[in-house]
Amino acid sequence: MHIPRTPLNRRAFLRGAGVTLTLPLLEAMQPVFGSQAKLSIPRRMVCIQTNMGILPQFFFPEQAGRDYVPSPYLERLKAHRDQITVFSGVSYPGVDGGHTAQKCFLTGTPHPARGGFRNGISLDQFAAEEVGNQTRHPSLVLAVTNENATMSFTRNGASIPSEQSPKKLFERLFLQGNAKEVASNVEALQRGRSLMDFVSDQSKRLGKTLSKNDQNRLDQYYTAVRELEQRLHSAQEWETKPKPAVAAKAPDEITDAKEFVRRTEQTFDVMKLALETDSTRVISLFIDTTVIHNITHHGNRPEVLGELRGHEERQFDALNGFLNVMRDTKEQDSNLLERTQVLYGTCMGSANSHSNVNLPVLLAGGGFKHGQHLAFDKVNNHPLTNLHVSMLQRVGIEAGEFSTGKSTIKGLEMV
Repeated sequence: MHIPRTPLNRRAFLRGAGVTLTLPLLEAMQPVFGSQAKLSIPRRMVCIQTNMGILPQFFFPEQAGRDYVPSPYLERLKAHRDQITVFSGVSYPGVDGGHTAQKCFLTGTPHPARGGFRNGISLDQFAAEEVGNQTRHPSLVLAVTNENATMSFTRNGASIPSEQSPKKLFERLFLQGNAKEVASNVEALQRGRSLMDFVSDQSKRLGKTLSKNDQNRLDQYYTAVRELEQRLHSAQEWETKPKPAVAAKAPDEITDAKEFVRRTEQTFDVMKLALETDSTRVISLFIDTTVIHNITHHGNRPEVLGELRGHEERQFDALNGFLNVMRDTKEQDSNLLERTQVLYGTCMGSANSHSNVNLPVLLAGGGFKHGQHLAFDKVNNHPLTNLHVSMLQRVGIEAGEFSTGKSTIKGLEMV
């Protein structure tokens, strides 16, 4: 007699000593009956803004269409060319004011520098209103910054505070219990223990009941958790280690904000885990690079351009690393990148001149027909808010317009 198994609940998790560890999507969570039965894999949205512009001469390809030659920055993302659409000739209608435009990257609300300005709802929060009730966290509002910065706003235009610490975000996502338990677990993690130590018995019992594919997927997930913990622990240790003594003259003072690329990489690691465990389906990340503001006014001086290009190349390397782990994380016959649209761009077309037109923007993953450069008029720009409409529709929201966007963006089709 065949005894049908009971499918593992999609919200299944492991518990131990005040820790809750959400599981990734497994075959055991699929419906039992029906050979075609498949557990629905959610679609997700990640929106990333870097606020000091991107050097356009190293970002935009010269050719339009699918046969474009990658620019120097896009060359760093070449492994994902078929999963990326590059845009040029796009901007937000009426959004001006130089740096003040950064608050409108996800809202598209015109004239942010005017007195009495009131922002509109941001793209991530619009999406969270519709799909956020399906996850523990309707959205994650994150920032790599030392300031009180965000690009997420409510329907009333109120700013939403951002989480700026990858470590605190990790604790918020994966530690649960009363205050005493959480404090004890945090202290244990600081001593190098892993979340897996707390849930080891349950994880071992669960592993014995799963298929080989599910066991491999769990091993992949557990490894990612351990590696992230090690990186966060290592970063904390550097704060207490003495610096070496040198005979050279002390350089000009810099702040921890200089480490924005490394902090971005840590944040990317936690974001991937949050998406993989379906803890959220909507994430915004504001990357504050104000620390290099002075060299964005390069005046076309070769040595300053070279320094700025180096910073931006490292940012694209960090983005490439994020896309790599998203692509390598499998879900049924798909992967995280194919199910997650990743918007990456800036509020300024040229930080050197404080221009808010012809914005460098790309969209990766999410189930679109990518592999192209969509080039619009560089003088009469196409509304970037139209892309927001396309993104909303791709996560299953029936939206015909958003902010100043009145239709989907031309040339971008769903798979």
